Amino acid sequence: MMVGRVLSTLARARFISYPKPQLLNKKQNLTLSLLMCKLSSYHVTKNIEHVSQGKQVTTCNTEESRPRPLLVLFSWLLAKRKHLMKYMDLYLEQNFDILIVSVTPWQMLWPVKGSRLVAADLLEFLTQQQNYQQILLHGFSVGGYMWGEVLDLVQSNRQKYCNVIDRIVGQVWDSLVYVTGIPLGVPRAVFPKNEILQSILQKYLEYHLKTFHKQSTQYYIQSSHMFHRNLVRTPALFLISKTDPVGTVIHNMRVRDQWDTLGVKTYVKIFENSPHVGHYPMYPKEYILELYSFLNKLSLVPNEEKMKAHI
Repeated sequence: MMVGRVLSTLARARFISYPKPQLLNKKQNLTLSLLMCKLSSYHVTKNIEHVSQGKQVTTCNTEESRPRPLLVLFSWLLAKRKHLMKYMDLYLEQNFDILIVSVTPWQMLWPVKGSRLVAADLLEFLTQQQNYQQILLHGFSVGGYMWGEVLDLVQSNRQKYCNVIDRIVGQVWDSLVYVTGIPLGVPRAVFPKNEILQSILQKYLEYHLKTFHKQSTQYYIQSSHMFHRNLVRTPALFLISKTDPVGTVIHNMRVRDQWDTLGVKTYVKIFENSPHVGHYPMYPKEYILELYSFLNKLSLVPNEEKMKAHI
C-alpha cells in the first residue's frame, strides 16, 4: 500500500518546491513586479517555456538594436516558477531572454518517452532560433543529466547541430548530480518533508536502476558519458556545497578535472553548508558575486550597476 502511494505520487508530481528559498525582500519584490509587467512568455512545449522582454535592447552609442543573449535554464526537479524567478531576475536585469526547461519524475524514470523527447524539443528550438547568437547554460541538479541527453543527440548528427554548440558562450552548473545520486536526490524532491516516503522511494529507484537497464539506466550512463566528454569547450562555473549529499563535491570535481584536461576554462565555488540547490538562498551575496564575476568574464554584464546592487 505504501509503495503504491509513492509511485502514484511520483506519476502525478509536477511542481513541488525543493528547496524552499528565503522570502524576497521588498526591493526584490518590486523589481520582480516591474519585470513581470514587461515580460512575455509562451510554452514551446509543456516542458519548455520561452520568456522574453518587451522591447529590443539598444546599444549606448547607436540606435541599432542588438540581439539579446539566451539563457537556457535547466530547472531542478519539481521546482516552482516563483522560486526560479529568483534566479531569472538576475539574468533579466542583464537583458537576457530565457528558456526554462523542466522534466517530471516520470519523464526522468522513462527517458525514451520522457526526458529524451524534451531534449529533442530543446535542440530543435535552439537549431531554429538562429537569432540567438549567444547562448548561456545554467543548470541545476538533474539539469546536467538533461544536457547530457542533448549532447547525445548532437553527437548522433554533428553536422546538423554543430551550430548550436558553436553559439554556446558559457555554462553554469549548480549542484550537479551524478547518475549515482538519482536514488537519493529524487525522493528528496518528491517528498521534501517525509523521510519515510523518501526511504521507500529511494529503495524503489535503486531497484529501478538495476531492473530497467535497457529502458532507463543505459540512458543515464550515456548522458553522464557525454557530459564528461563535453562537446562544449566554453568556460564553466561549478557551484557546489561541502554538505550536499546529492550533488557531492567529489563528483562535481571529477567532472571539473575531466573538463580541465579537455582545455575548458573552469571556475569553482564551494559553499560551506548549503543544501542541494540551496546555495543562493543561504549565501545570496556570495552566490551573486561568483555569478557576476563569471558573466563579466564572458562580457555578458551590460548593466553592471544592477548586478552590484545585489551584493
